[in-house]
Amino acid sequence: MRSFIYILVQLSIVLLFAPLVNGIIKKIKAFSQKRRGAPVFQMYFDLSKLMKKNTVISDVSSWIFKATPYIVFSTSVIAALLVPVSTFIAPDQMPGDFIMLVSILALGRFFMMAAALDTASTFGGMGSSREAMISSLTEPSILVSMFTLGLISQSTSITQIMNKMGSTGTPLLHPVFIMIFLSLFTVLFAETARIPVDDPATHLELTMVHEAMILEYSGRHLALMEYGAAVKQLVFITLLINLFFPHDQSIALTGISAVCLSLLIYFIKMVCISVVIALIEVNTVKFKLFSIPNLAALAFILSLLGFLQYFVLGGSHV
Repeated sequence: MRSFIYILVQLSIVLLFAPLVNGIIKKIKAFSQKRRGAPVFQMYFDLSKLMKKNTVISDVSSWIFKATPYIVFSTSVIAALLVPVSTFIAPDQMPGDFIMLVSILALGRFFMMAAALDTASTFGGMGSSREAMISSLTEPSILVSMFTLGLISQSTSITQIMNKMGSTGTPLLHPVFIMIFLSLFTVLFAETARIPVDDPATHLELTMVHEAMILEYSGRHLALMEYGAAVKQLVFITLLINLFFPHDQSIALTGISAVCLSLLIYFIKMVCISVVIALIEVNTVKFKLFSIPNLAALAFILSLLGFLQYFVLGGSHV
């Protein structure tokens, strides 16, 4: 019964809030440019409109092109089930860990790159090759960071890692967690196709990565691709804020009241991190393609420093 409630609440929160993150980021960027900008809920309107439209499919495409939107959206949703928005609703035994999380997201990325190549589009081939390079550089940072947290919590389960991080009080006061946070925060921009790695608002052939891979999609297929990307973005944000800014252990209430308060605090943290992402994008330019490996190297060095500090500072006593 608890597992069913977890799935219901988790999916409701993630699917409801995922488009809101993009709306908040775009609104903050519009304010910084002294524009009114689109409404915060604009992505909800766009997704609704796209779902009502028919799809245009190339004659030379195969089943991969048609199946990829559903696979990308499904993998993002399944990944969201592995990262609880609140530990109060998480079941005692989660059927997955951070290794499965990275693998599921990699599966969605693989099909996205394959679909971009399926139509023999020049833009699709360019975007998929860039995505392959970026993902191969950032995934090691995720694995090393999460492996370090797993060593500290003596588990690969994300729920148990969150509980351990919450029991430490304020994780960002410890040098190991500072390095891991900076690494994962850097990876967040690469994994969610945001500035300085990619610009989600551009269609310039020399700069786009994510947009190049979904350029051939339309209608409900495009809606699923965009929705899946938004859910994936919220998964990484949830992972960051619930690992390094834990709050459930400080709630003295029990039952439904504790869950509601936990979800409210989660929503506030989600809005705050969205604002921070927007401010960073406003004050940062998009890097050149050959500068992205330097950013990925920085993220990996930070994760490796956190891993080494785990042993230097006493291992399990962290």
